Amino acid sequence: MTEKIDWKLQGSYFETCNCETACPCVWLQPPSHGDCKLLVAWHIEEGFFGSQSLSGLNVALACYAPGHMKEGNWQAALYIDDRANESQTQALTQIFGGQQGGHLAILMTFVSEVLGIKKVKIDYQEQGNNRFMSIPGIAQAEIESIQGFSGAESSISNPPLCVVSSHASTVARSKQYRYSDYDKQWQFSERNGYYSPFVYQP
Repeated sequence: MTEKIDWKLQGSYFETCNCETACPCVWLQPPSHGDCKLLVAWHIEEGFFGSQSLSGLNVALACYAPGHMKEGNWQAALYIDDRANESQTQALTQIFGGQQGGHLAILMTFVSEVLGIKKVKIDYQEQGNNRFMSIPGIAQAEIESIQGFSGAESSISNPPLCVVSSHASTVARSKQYRYSDYDKQWQFSERNGYYSPFVYQP
C-alpha cells in the first residue's frame, strides 16, 4: 500500500484532443469521432510532495479512449520532466498515477492500461491566449483560445468530466497537434482545446 504524503501542486495546464470544439466528452457525451485521442500538459509553478519541492517542473499525459470516455478502458502514457531528480520523479509518478488521491486519482480510475512512463524534455510555453508544448520526437501541440460574443474568452465551468476541477476551462482550438509514441500516430489541427490554472491536492 502506498504511503500517503501531504502534497499540493498549482500552476497552469492545457489539453487538446481530436474532438470538435468544444469537446462533448466533458458533458458525458460520445466523442465527436468515435474515440478520444487526448494530450495534456502541466506546468507546476509551485508544488511540494512532503519535504520535496516540485516547483518549476513539467508533466504530460497522452490518453486514448476507444469509445465513450465515461466507460473507461483508457490507455495512458505519462511523461515526466527530465530535469526532475529521482525523488521528484517518484513523487510525480505517484501523484499523476493517482496513488496519492485527489482529482488525479479519480481520473486514473478510467485508465485500464499504462503504456509506459518516460523521462523526457518537456517545453511548456504560455503567450497571451496561446499555449504550446513539445516533447522532442514524440509530441507537439499548440492551441489558441476562442473569443466569446462579448469579446472575452469563452469558458466552461464545472462540467461532469474534466482534467481540472479547481478552475473554469478556457475553450480553445488547436493550431497543431502531433503525437507519435508506442503504437499511436496522431496528427490534427482545428480541433478542441482547453486551458486554465490548476490546483491539485489530496
